[in-house]
Amino acid sequence: MHPAFEDVMAVRGQDLPPAGEVEITGDDPVFASPFRLGETCAAVLAGVGVAVSDLWELKTGRRQRVGIDVRHAAAALRSTTYLQRPGPDGVFAAVRNEPHEAMIRMTQPWPTRDGRWFLPHFGLPNLRARVRGVLGCDDTPEAVARAVSSWDALDLEAAIDEARACGGMVRSNAEWLAHPHGQVLQAKPIVEIIKIADSDPEPLPDGARPLDGIRALDLTRILAGPVAARTLAENGAEVLMVTAEGLPQIAEHVMDTSHGKRSCFLDLKTAEGADRLRALARDADVFSQGYRPGMLAGLGFGPEELAELRPGIVYLSISCFGADGPLSHRAGWEQVAQTVTGICHDSGLDRPALAPAAACDYTTGYLGAYGVLLALARCAREGGSYHVRVSLCRSGMFIQRHGRIALDETLDDLDDAELDALRIESRPASGPLRHLGPVLQLSETPPHWTRPTPVLGGDGAEWPAASGAARAAE
Repeated sequence: MHPAFEDVMAVRGQDLPPAGEVEITGDDPVFASPFRLGETCAAVLAGVGVAVSDLWELKTGRRQRVGIDVRHAAAALRSTTYLQRPGPDGVFAAVRNEPHEAMIRMTQPWPTRDGRWFLPHFGLPNLRARVRGVLGCDDTPEAVARAVSSWDALDLEAAIDEARACGGMVRSNAEWLAHPHGQVLQAKPIVEIIKIADSDPEPLPDGARPLDGIRALDLTRILAGPVAARTLAENGAEVLMVTAEGLPQIAEHVMDTSHGKRSCFLDLKTAEGADRLRALARDADVFSQGYRPGMLAGLGFGPEELAELRPGIVYLSISCFGADGPLSHRAGWEQVAQTVTGICHDSGLDRPALAPAAACDYTTGYLGAYGVLLALARCAREGGSYHVRVSLCRSGMFIQRHGRIALDETLDDLDDAELDALRIESRPASGPLRHLGPVLQLSETPPHWTRPTPVLGGDGAEWPAASGAARAAE
C-alpha cells in the first residue's frame, strides 16, 4: 500500500482496510512536477472512500470496495481548468476568465533586492488593493516585478502581513521545517479531529446513500472549503452554501465547486442574518468555514458556541497556515502555501515556479471532507461534538513528505479522450456546463450529484423539508 495512504489511514485510528477493499491504480508523473501530486491526492481520495464505507457499514452492516485511478485524481486537482460551456456555435469549449488569468500572471514569484524571491497574491479586488497599497505599483507583471525588486523579502512579507494582505517569501522545504511555524505544523497530523464537547450518540439517518439526511452548512469560497462540501454532497448530504451578496468570488470556481449544493445569501453582521444562521445551525450536522482565523468566533459562530447550540455538530475549519503557531493569524491562498512550504522553490528548473495544479487547495478540501466523515462516524458510535482542522500549508508538507520524482517538462496535461471520459454534462440555470464528475469509485453507492451547480443566493435560507425525511424516519 502507498505510504501516503498509510498516513491518511493513521488519522482514522483503526487497522488498515482488509486486502482487496481499496485499489489505487497508476502512478506519477501525470503533470510536469517533481512531486507525486496524483498519487498523494489518490491516497486522500481513497481515504475518503474508506470513511464513506465506514458510514455505510454503520448503516447497513456492509462495506464497499473503493477504487481510484492516479491519473483521475491528478485531473481532480485541476478540475476548474476543464470546465466547458457552449459557444455561439453550440460547440463546448473551455471557460475563459481574462481578469482571473491576468491576476495569475501577477501572482508569481519575483526576485527581491536581497537575492530572494517573493510571491504577492492579487486574488480578489479587496486583497489586490491592499497588495498594491504596499507595493505602490500598477496591475501589470512588469510593474509588480519592479516593485518587488526594491524590497528585501522578509521586510516585504512583514509589510504584506501588516496590511492584512496575502503573500510570502519563497522558502525551501528545509527552511520551512526549521521555521517555528513549520515546526508547529510538523508536529500535527494532516487532519486534526478534536472532541470539543460531550453529547449522546446519534445514529445515522436512514437513506439509500451514505450521507442521506446529513445537513451541512458551507460558509467557504474558492477551492478547498467548497471542495470539502462538494464531496459531502456527492455522497448524499444536503449542502447549503451561505455567502453574502456582493462578496467577491471567482465565477468558474463557483461553477465547478458547487455541484449538488443549494445557495443562499445571509449578512452575518446583521442581527437578522446571524439569527437566521443560528436557526440553520440548530438543525445542521456539519458546519464548514474558511474565514480568516478568529473572524466567525467574533460573530458568535466559533466551534464551542455551535457545539453548545447544536450538541453533536461537526465543525470544519479550513485555513492556509493552521490554527496554531506564529503565522496562524495570516490569511492565504494555494500559491502562498506552495511558496512558503517549499513546493514553489522546487517546482522550477532555473527559478522558483508554481506547481501545475492547485494541489494544496484540492488536497486540503478532500482531507477536510475525510475528517468530517470520520467525525460523523464517531458521533454515531460514541457521541460528542468535534472540531476538524485542516490547512493548506500542512497539506503542502504532506505532499513534500511523500517524495519527489524526476521533472519531465514534456508532460502537460491529460489527453482529450481521457478528459472527455471523465466529464459529465449538467444544466444549471446559467446554461449547459461540461465538467469533471466525481472520480472516486464506490461499489454500492457511486458518488454523484443530484442537482446542478446553483445560482449564488438563488435559494432560501432554510432546509428543504425533504432533507429531514431520513432523520425523521429514525
